[in-house]
Amino acid sequence: MPAKVKGHRVKLKEQEGLVLLRRAELSYEEAELLKKRAEAFLRNSEYLIEVGEWDLAAFNLEQYCQLILKYKLLIKSGSYPRTHSLRELIRRLRSYDEGIIELVDDVDNLMYVTKLEDAYIVSRYLPRSYEENEVKAMHRFVKEVFKPIVDKL
Repeated sequence: MPAKVKGHRVKLKEQEGLVLLRRAELSYEEAELLKKRAEAFLRNSEYLIEVGEWDLAAFNLEQYCQLILKYKLLIKSGSYPRTHSLRELIRRLRSYDEGIIELVDDVDNLMYVTKLEDAYIVSRYLPRSYEENEVKAMHRFVKEVFKPIVDKL
């Protein structure tokens, strides 16, 4: 009887190991997919700016930010929260690098982060249109401030 129990425990350990290995593979695949989609949203935002689609460009900028933050959280911690809040994602990343908190502690940066958060909600639920100058300013913020800070993580 003890031999069967011992053998059973070994099989369980092997199965647990395979499950953990499979989860790691899924996390890696999910992380790479998040990164690929984030980069595609950034490229798409640039195209949309070129053709004057301000509302969609703003939405694509927000999606880039959201997905790249989730990507960073996934590779750092193995998971990320199911939230759309850029501020929440930034605050969670703080435990891995204090420098990222500059995106919400600096008032000017915070204004852009909240404007990007609003783009998600507005594009889906509210009848509001973006103007060229505000979308170009958001794009400049993402490329010159947000991206360099996040890339350092």
